[in-house]
Amino acid sequence: MFVGLGTVINIGTIIVGASIGVISGNRIPEKLRLRVVDILGCITLVNAADNLRSVEAHSFVRAVPQGWTTLGTLAALIIGGVVGYFLGIEERLEQFGVFIKGKFGARDKGTFLEGFMASSLLFAIGPLAILGSVSDGMHTGIQQLVLKSTLDGFAAMAFASSFGWGVAFSAIPVGIYQVAWTVIGFFLGNILADYQVQALTAVGGVMLLGIGLRLLQIKFIDIGDLLPALIFAPIVALVAHQFVA
Repeated sequence: MFVGLGTVINIGTIIVGASIGVISGNRIPEKLRLRVVDILGCITLVNAADNLRSVEAHSFVRAVPQGWTTLGTLAALIIGGVVGYFLGIEERLEQFGVFIKGKFGARDKGTFLEGFMASSLLFAIGPLAILGSVSDGMHTGIQQLVLKSTLDGFAAMAFASSFGWGVAFSAIPVGIYQVAWTVIGFFLGNILADYQVQALTAVGGVMLLGIGLRLLQIKFIDIGDLLPALIFAPIVALVAHQFVA
């Protein structure tokens, strides 16, 4: 076993799942494909709700001042959103999608970009992507990333049946993102306390909620610009923790 194996498996399942989805996509009626996307949107909302339960986690509540499980989550999202806006993360992700589309001649710009953007964000956001990659880097196992790979593979299959090859190319930013966290895990070790993990999970839950709303076409939120909030979440929690007697 080598460092990064979990991410390699994850990339493989996304590509394989997307390929199966594209090949079978033409045989699936349009209404059924749209319904699959709606179902994925609903399931994403369910996952978001599950992650948001971390604001009530015992270790998180005890580690920060009263009410700061919610306020800290809000602070991390606002700070991360401001940083992401000035960095233009959402725009850069979209530009990367346009570049890939032009390079490989995808047919439908809107479909390709929507699949690339939605699946890139969905596969990258969440505690499994970060915690699993850190665990891989620390040689403590790849179980979390294997679980994530299984989920991503089925999701990629469903997405690609509607959005096409853009879903397969999402493996590129997902791989880069997870490799970065694997490197952090390799050099820094386990640097997060339980309450910081809960803070990160809560922020991820809010972002998953935004993705669900996008998939259901209820509200288009620039989730890409919120990605820095995943970095600020444990930092804000640590600062708040200093005020606990």
